[in-house]
Amino acid sequence: MVFKVFEKNLRTLIAGCVKEVTPNIAREDALEIGLEAPKDKSHGDIATNAALKLSGRAKKAPMEYAALLAERINQRLTDSRLKTEIDRAEAKRPGFINFWFSERRLFETLEDIAKKKVRYGSLDIGNKKKVNIEFVSANPTGPLTIAHGRQAAFGDALANILKFAGYGVTREYYLNDEGNQIDLLGRSIRARYLELCGLDSEFPDGGYKGAYIAEMAKAAKAKYGERFVRRESPEFFATFGCNWMVNDIKEDLRNFNVTFDVWYSQKRLNKSGKIKNALKFLSRKKLLYEKGGATWFKSSKFGDDKDRVVVKSTGEYTYLAPDVAYHMYKFKRGFEILIDSWGPDHHGYIGRIKAAVKAFGRKKAVLETLIVQLSTLYKDGKAVQISTRAGEFITLRDLVKDVGRDVARFFFLTRKRDSHLDFDLALAKKHSMDNPVYYIQYAHARICSMLKYSREKKKGPVKASLHRRHLKGQDETDIMKLLGRFPLVIELCARSLEVFPLISYLEETASAFHSYYDKYRIITDDASLTEGRLFLCLAIRTVLANGLRLLGVASPKSM
Repeated sequence: MVFKVFEKNLRTLIAGCVKEVTPNIAREDALEIGLEAPKDKSHGDIATNAALKLSGRAKKAPMEYAALLAERINQRLTDSRLKTEIDRAEAKRPGFINFWFSERRLFETLEDIAKKKVRYGSLDIGNKKKVNIEFVSANPTGPLTIAHGRQAAFGDALANILKFAGYGVTREYYLNDEGNQIDLLGRSIRARYLELCGLDSEFPDGGYKGAYIAEMAKAAKAKYGERFVRRESPEFFATFGCNWMVNDIKEDLRNFNVTFDVWYSQKRLNKSGKIKNALKFLSRKKLLYEKGGATWFKSSKFGDDKDRVVVKSTGEYTYLAPDVAYHMYKFKRGFEILIDSWGPDHHGYIGRIKAAVKAFGRKKAVLETLIVQLSTLYKDGKAVQISTRAGEFITLRDLVKDVGRDVARFFFLTRKRDSHLDFDLALAKKHSMDNPVYYIQYAHARICSMLKYSREKKKGPVKASLHRRHLKGQDETDIMKLLGRFPLVIELCARSLEVFPLISYLEETASAFHSYYDKYRIITDDASLTEGRLFLCLAIRTVLANGLRLLGVASPKSM
């Protein structure tokens, strides 16, 4: 609660000063300001972009407006609830206002961590808004690859962060379980099945050639014998293969510590009549028209670069039709924010889906489409090529077996989602400080080991207390400031829909601890000094554990 109250009071103070110096700016607008932790320590402990954001409406240059606001804030601090928590405010180019914490504020951070423990860093900025985040949604035509692994790690970590920030989150997997790719999967299995039965078979053009196809064909023959030799039975093999792959995908995701609240089937969507109903809705709004025997959606009216076909001249739906119905159904289920996390091959699809959402009468902002770039696995210094249909790929299952779940998840998150990721297999397998996940986990384990050593030395419970006189050095002050930034990092991740800032923060926090541990003795002959330093280290451990948990990575007690 301490940080939430502090943040609310700070926003109120800034908004009040904005209103005083620029009466034309509404209080509600002044409250919608950003708070962040400056990267440069000389720029204070927390900063706001209020002057940069509102300078246009104030009709002043950003730096001039920032100086004016900073002066008023410093005047008002003496009468504010924050007078014991903020030492001063200062304007900084190009227009930020930076704040320096008081000593009291830093010690309150440690007390807040000790009190809240696993909830430290949690926020209520989401106001319990219902969020649907759809991610992975790989076609059930082959095993999950490392590309899907990155999408799974990102989507699951983002869902954790949003929930921690106060949103009501539902994880959803859209199962594309019908259509040409499923038919092709069935024909590929049938071809291998006929070969096992000693018959010549023409493999379908563009069919799936991985070893998993032969495995499914072998399982079909073991269970059904040669029952399907003389019958075409395309639907049987398509259904058999699809069910097999769905179960395979679910198992891989469970082993990767990813679970979904909803698995939604496109086949089910089609049979429900929701696609027809969605098209009827668009038709009633005069947003469909006929051309060349096909039915077109006027998506260009809502920002798409051109209109799109939803029903082919053959009467078949295009890929867009079920997607339009699916998103409409999400809103009917009560979701206020939709997040679609897609691979880069879907980049061109963003405009048409956003157009559909706007056609429903929804604001574009309620749909967020996030592109997660591909990953390249480097093995023995060479990039491993991936092709599902050719059967040449490294599966997520193989990667997890090779490097472990924690390492795989963490490495997939070490770059921003819109940046290509090079996955260094050699580095991932190192059990040394060069490995970033090992580096962070080792900091947590080190603190646990200290506590164990202290218990054994005292032959009893360990006492850790906030002895302020022992925590006033510059190193302790810097660590307390760093720990106080954790809620701001969570807010940044939640608002930007990005996980990477948390990775950087945990690395910085682990580095601060390792440096402190190397510089000072934690367990000393001075009881109060030991208790004070242990109190600080326990706070570090809590923050590391909370951050790793959000990433879906374990916090080991020993390594």
